[in-house]
Amino acid sequence: MGKHARSVDTRVAQRLRERGTGWVFTPADLADLGSRTAVATALMRQKAAGTVRQLARGLYDAPGEGPGSKRSWPSAEDVVAAVQRRLAIRVQPTGAYAANALGLSEQVPMRVVFLTDGLAREIKLGRLSITFRRATPRNMATAGRASGLVIQALRWLGRAHVHAAEVSILRRVLRAEDKRRLLEDLRYAPVWIAEVMRKVAAEKEE
Repeated sequence: MGKHARSVDTRVAQRLRERGTGWVFTPADLADLGSRTAVATALMRQKAAGTVRQLARGLYDAPGEGPGSKRSWPSAEDVVAAVQRRLAIRVQPTGAYAANALGLSEQVPMRVVFLTDGLAREIKLGRLSITFRRATPRNMATAGRASGLVIQALRWLGRAHVHAAEVSILRRVLRAEDKRRLLEDLRYAPVWIAEVMRKVAAEKEE
């Protein structure tokens, strides 16, 4: 192994120690440590040593345990964050995942779908499936905002299952600035969801 290769290996190992157990990353997160080839070689060695686990093509985590140990899978949030950093895409949580994030459902889905303005892909981590589904510009208009999460959560719940209790939960969990943004984003929501958003943003209970 040449001096440069050893140097990149050392820097990659140090970065992994600094970020700690559970870090989900792509080679792009290590691009400042060496050439693409050198980083890939270092990751191969770390993988063989059991300090790095390959989750999918171009996606890794640092379980922090040796080979053969039982390791938990990373969270969907950490995986999505790594993909976003690598591809510079926007994502919008949908379905039960969005509802759970807002406290509107106790269901923790094993199949999570994110709308994206990037390419469609699916990542499987044990029983968990994370799907990136390419969406229209309109559906991505509220990505990264509370209003986008609310729209998707309410869409999943359905009009017949949204009552005063759900409005109360949203009023409690959303910040004042989020409620103001709901009113700005009414045009992106179906009519019935827009009405719910108005109630959530109201200064007083209706």
